[in-house]
Amino acid sequence: MHYQVKERISGEVIAAGTQDQQVQVFEGNLYFAPEAVNMERLRVTDRIYTCPYKGECFWIDLETENGYFQNVAWVYRNPKPKYEFIKDQIGFYAYETSGTIVDKTAVAQSA
Repeated sequence: MHYQVKERISGEVIAAGTQDQQVQVFEGNLYFAPEAVNMERLRVTDRIYTCPYKGECFWIDLETENGYFQNVAWVYRNPKPKYEFIKDQIGFYAYETSGTIVDKTAVAQSA
C-alpha cells in the first residue's frame, strides 16, 4: 500500500511512502521515515503527550496559507523499550483531520 498525507485544502503532499519501506502502520496510525516527510510546513512543538507504554512524544503542527492546524502529527524522540522502531518516525493519523487527508493506493506487484 502507498500512502500520502496531504494538506486538506490545497492537496499539497506532506508525506508519502510505501508500507514496509517508508511507512509503518501501527495502532491504526501511519509512521513515516523522516526522509519521506516534507517538514517545510510542519512545526515540532514543545507540547508533549505521554503514552503510558510508548513514552513521551512531541506534537507537530501544520502551518499553511489556509491556516494553522495543531496536533496533525507527532514524534517519539526516546520511546520506551520495545517501541524503538518508532523512534524519530513522524506519526500521522490514518484518517482526515482538521488539516490533513490521507490517500492510499494499492502498489502494483511486479511479475
